[in-house]
Amino acid sequence: MKKTITKTIGCDLGDKFSHLCVLDGSGEVTERARIRTSQTGFAGWFSGRPAATVIVEVGTHSRWVQQQLQQLGHEVVVANARQVRLIYHGKRKSDRIDAEKLARLGRLDRKLLRPIQHRGEAAHADLMVLRCRDQLVKARTELMNHVHGVAKSFGLRLKKGYSPTFCRHARALLSTQLLVAVEPMLCCIEQLSERIKHYDRTIAKMAEDYGEAGAILTIHGVGPLTAMAYVLTLEKPERFERSRDTGAYLGLVPREWQTGNSDPQLRISKAGDGFVRKLLVNCAQRMLGPFGRDSALRRYGLRLMERGGKNAKKKAVIAVARKLAVLMHRLWVTGEVYEPLRGCSGVAVAA
Repeated sequence: MKKTITKTIGCDLGDKFSHLCVLDGSGEVTERARIRTSQTGFAGWFSGRPAATVIVEVGTHSRWVQQQLQQLGHEVVVANARQVRLIYHGKRKSDRIDAEKLARLGRLDRKLLRPIQHRGEAAHADLMVLRCRDQLVKARTELMNHVHGVAKSFGLRLKKGYSPTFCRHARALLSTQLLVAVEPMLCCIEQLSERIKHYDRTIAKMAEDYGEAGAILTIHGVGPLTAMAYVLTLEKPERFERSRDTGAYLGLVPREWQTGNSDPQLRISKAGDGFVRKLLVNCAQRMLGPFGRDSALRRYGLRLMERGGKNAKKKAVIAVARKLAVLMHRLWVTGEVYEPLRGCSGVAVAA
């Protein structure tokens, strides 16, 4: 028999402490509380209480909080932070007030919160491998930029971008006096590169284990990193009724601000996962670059670039990234064999 839920609890999650506001069936505040943001803190307050609907905002702690409260018999709604404008645009803001606003929004109509569903534990752990690799790449880039700056301050220039010969070239170019300062950083760059290679091998093996990534990897310009980031982030392709919905989910469609006769052309929304969006854009740039293979996606992007105008290339890259997201979902769902020139004439298009 399904439990009857009469209370709604708004929970404003903080890093150390969280604030709670309990509303009864008539919308009256019956209780407020401040508890530690820890598993013992939540267990101590929520254990033994009647089943309630708990509203939390998505964030660092929302994943484990949702799991724990569901195990305790409560219904948990994780609100999309971008949609709760009433909270972060209000004239009065405090953790105590935010908890009450969450509760009242959840009690009124939870669709206003655009609830999100956290990915499974296994997929989340695998995705952390990709994100940790990304952090090492960023750290290596920071170190390399500093070495570039040191060289420039003495009128020397190193080759741009990373290559396996970067450290060797730096040691050959810089003076002995400069190497005293820079050598430890060069050693760190080499160590980071080795760790990144280790992550790359792990991700390649992961792509082999995930059958879903096989069809996606047949697209030229899409590697194991992008394929796995896409699969692990979306996790369940059936979440999307149409493949084209993935473009909006990943923030690759223009924002809308239509009112009356005004309907301006705006930039992309940048909603959703920025990590996957960045990887898709990188793939699109590779496809439209001088070494991209002839395909329907490449031809589409080149046609957009030929129109000229301000930022034509940037717009073409975003458009190709959006179409790529749709194509990847389509291949994932149907299992179809990727045909690069599907729907195109046999005449190749040059860059």
